[in-house]
Amino acid sequence: MYTIRKFLKNMVSTNLSFEEKREQMVKTHLIARDIIDNEVLRAMAKVPRHEFLSADLWDRAYDDTPLPIEEMQTISQPYMVAYMIQALSIKKGDRILEVGTGSGYQTALLAEIHEKVYTAEIRKQLAHKALAKLEKLGYGDRVKLRIADGSVGYEGEAPFDGIIVAAATFDIPEQLIEQLAEKGKIVIPIGGTDVQTLVRATKVNGRLMEEELFKCMFVPLVRKGPENN
Repeated sequence: MYTIRKFLKNMVSTNLSFEEKREQMVKTHLIARDIIDNEVLRAMAKVPRHEFLSADLWDRAYDDTPLPIEEMQTISQPYMVAYMIQALSIKKGDRILEVGTGSGYQTALLAEIHEKVYTAEIRKQLAHKALAKLEKLGYGDRVKLRIADGSVGYEGEAPFDGIIVAAATFDIPEQLIEQLAEKGKIVIPIGGTDVQTLVRATKVNGRLMEEELFKCMFVPLVRKGPENN
């Protein structure tokens, strides 16, 4: 039943500014759980998630849920994005690769934390739109985007200290393993279309030491030949 209390709660939520909604999201969905990295929390409180969504979804932009974007893709749940970035343990001077630019939201968060982010997106339309949005928000000089199959990495810019993959695959692509620096970390969802496991793998003496984090659900990683601008 739609109660008066629920109506008033929705009215309060609607009247909050986007900045206030981000602060509320950080407190309720991140700090209240296990997100403790101050740089991640700062970025999540600053980057405007609603800017990466169509206007009809702005009222849901700071809910802790994935939301649809173009080409049947999604923008991931805020908690999941924050957790994956935190799991990378980014340090100053690290080289970071993102596989699956998507809307560009996670890219902006990485760029807010780090001075240079390399990202790959196979869908040309998504890539151009994400880059335009990143430039509008002031992150353009921090991001180097390649329109290509992200599973082959970003040849010429490796090795990377951290690789974050925003789509699911049955295994960790060999090219990404090769492009991961010694002691570097990759965070990636592994599994089929029904359910996956978020995995963090660290490269030690040339081999990956894998750690299963928790169950998750991502769109599948699309693999095919590189596509140029």
